[in-house]
Amino acid sequence: MSEFLGVLRTRWTIVVSCVVLAVLAAVAATLLTTPVYEASARIYLSTERSGEASQGGVFALTSDDLETYVSILDTPAVLEPLREELDMEPGHPISVRASVTGSTSILNITARASDPQEAADVANEAGPQLGAVAGEFSTLLASSGQKVVSTPIEPAVAPSRPTSPDPVRNIGLGLLAGLVLGIGLAFLRHALDTKVRGEEDIRAHSDAPMLAGLPLEQTPKRGLISLEDQPHGRHAEAVRRLRTNLMFIDVTTGRHSFVVTSAVPGEGKTTTAVNLALAMADSGRRTLLVDADLRNPSVARTLGMEGSVGLTTVLLGEADEHEVIQSWGSAGMDVLPAGPIPPNPSELLGSAPMEALLTSLVQQYDFVLIDSPPVVPVIDAVVIERLTGGLLMVVGVDRTRKKDLAAALRQLETVGARVSGFARNFVAGKGSGEYRYGYHAYGQDASRETRSGRRATEAGAGRRQ
Repeated sequence: MSEFLGVLRTRWTIVVSCVVLAVLAAVAATLLTTPVYEASARIYLSTERSGEASQGGVFALTSDDLETYVSILDTPAVLEPLREELDMEPGHPISVRASVTGSTSILNITARASDPQEAADVANEAGPQLGAVAGEFSTLLASSGQKVVSTPIEPAVAPSRPTSPDPVRNIGLGLLAGLVLGIGLAFLRHALDTKVRGEEDIRAHSDAPMLAGLPLEQTPKRGLISLEDQPHGRHAEAVRRLRTNLMFIDVTTGRHSFVVTSAVPGEGKTTTAVNLALAMADSGRRTLLVDADLRNPSVARTLGMEGSVGLTTVLLGEADEHEVIQSWGSAGMDVLPAGPIPPNPSELLGSAPMEALLTSLVQQYDFVLIDSPPVVPVIDAVVIERLTGGLLMVVGVDRTRKKDLAAALRQLETVGARVSGFARNFVAGKGSGEYRYGYHAYGQDASRETRSGRRATEAGAGRRQ
């Protein structure tokens, strides 16, 4: 039931659109349909001797006779004289039918027309015209010189409302059809949608906490470094929220280091790692950002710094870490670039020198963030996760495919690695209260940030147990 409501909550615009269109179609069909009025009359058919018949009894009409009269009511034998009697043009359409009431000689005659008075006139006049020709269709009556007489029992009156179209029924059916169609399309769209659209799509694969949603912003060529370029913007505030919630998780691990990764390339993991490290440094913590993406290093390029020497150089024993670590930004964040691209990245990252280096760096710094390659293409992030206090998974909203996210989480679970939390990137919606910055909104955001951090702490403590 929760999944059903979740799909409707996510795809509610499809349901509403279908309902509105179906109701409008029903209203248009109602307005464009010619109204049809229906009038009914009841008559009694009997026989009597005609003027020429001098002897013989009066015959009673049989059920076969009555069925015959019902059959001929809408034939030219009855309709032509009916048109003449009502001064209608030749060929004027007439809709009339009759039915027998039980085993009696009482007929119910019903006429339908676009004019209410015409419907009543046809229903009332059809009986006498049927009686006038009925004798011709009974051999016994014709031979005995008797005729059929129509006696009105309940004459028809002009109806005040049409029987068709029925606005209430049509709109009700349109509403029902719109709901069925909308819900069906919503679930079809949900089944065919391969991208991660929101928290529900992530929670379907993991119970790790949602640490922040980073808004979609215009990205300069070098990358979006909002903590330096727009320190009071929406993106910078969201990164600070991510920093706060990540610190709650760090309390449960005590290892003061996290690897930042994603399922596949293009989800903004490096930009997130750079801004998060800047936010950590800005809070007064001595922070180091390590570029451990030895296949496609991009931290140095994003920050516009020298990247020819770095992590690879240190792991090969060609330099000491203090010789290649560089300081960047007004907050004094330290950066260890990737250095030259080695032929064996996974082996190098899983080596004893790497473990020794990280152990030393964690002792020297208050916080160490490591930018690693995506999980699905290579195993590097899994190797690094063993050496750190946790793993932050960046998920690109409307970009990451569900199957890629599921595959990444399966790879991590296979080796016993757990995601400490998720950061949703490229979240759209400028009007969202989540990113407003003002006195009232800031207080609300801080309250939500604290609650989210507490949940993250509880989740981390549960995993630690």
